[in-house]
Amino acid sequence: MTQAPDTPEGQVADAVKGNWVDRLAPAWSRPYLRLSRADRPIGTWLLLLPCWWGLLLATAAQGRFTLFDLWIMAGCGIGAWLMRGAGCTWNDITDRHIDGSVARTRSRPIPSGQVSVKQALAWLVAQSLTAFLILLTFPPMAIALGIGSLGLVCIYPFAKRFTWWPQIFLGLAFNWGALLAWTASTGMLGWPAVFLYVAGICWTIFYDTIYAHQDKEDDALIGVKSTALLFGDRTRPWLRGFLMATVLLMTVAVLLALVPAADPLTLALAIGAPWAMGWHLAWQLGRLDTEDGNTCLMLFRSNRNAGLIAALFLAVAQLV
Repeated sequence: MTQAPDTPEGQVADAVKGNWVDRLAPAWSRPYLRLSRADRPIGTWLLLLPCWWGLLLATAAQGRFTLFDLWIMAGCGIGAWLMRGAGCTWNDITDRHIDGSVARTRSRPIPSGQVSVKQALAWLVAQSLTAFLILLTFPPMAIALGIGSLGLVCIYPFAKRFTWWPQIFLGLAFNWGALLAWTASTGMLGWPAVFLYVAGICWTIFYDTIYAHQDKEDDALIGVKSTALLFGDRTRPWLRGFLMATVLLMTVAVLLALVPAADPLTLALAIGAPWAMGWHLAWQLGRLDTEDGNTCLMLFRSNRNAGLIAALFLAVAQLV
């Protein structure tokens, strides 16, 4: 594939234009950072935000935010970057033959020849081990949950080969942090975290179906599956259903966590989290054009703001 004269060498097709990797990173490191999607930070946000939801809901339920909770927040941030990078590296290794057949992905480091499979595997191990060192600073049950997520990470890249619902597997992996961060703060798993986790899965199906509409023609030609292909012309009503499920399940999580002890103002602000986020998802749905790849990518990326809105409400709820 010939790149335009003003395109940085090796730039991936759907990378954020003018990103720091292409502009500032040393040339030797760029293929590895591209494997980790450091030039496309939205995925790190989407992995991190459920962690912050779980932590903030847990600290609101306990009525305190300690220095260790601050470390959990920071550790989840570093861990999300590393594990998203490791997961994307694994995805690119397993999908290297498929990626070469799809217009949007054939510029990725492995199919474009920027790195070998062995080099990618070494980078995968380095990221995973560093993330594991951070995980070891958390309580034992949180460590066990973190280790348990690895199976989901390994399975996800293969899901589109055997199910029309690979977005469910992505949701199972990407929202695991809600369980982990709640448990890291409280020392045990609880029902509020479980409902928050399922709400996050519904949110993932919502945003990743939008994302998958970019590739639906190529996916159909090479025989891989997605909810974008499954829903087809019925995408809008399906997404409306997942929007409603996201809001309602997150509301249940907040009620289970805060009704026993929280004052009315704290509870009201916390309930505002899913409902304000829901308005953002409704805005996305109103602007969705499944035949316009640029619009789909823009709306997909806007889910960082949707998730941050929920995190902001949960954070403010703790200040009253």
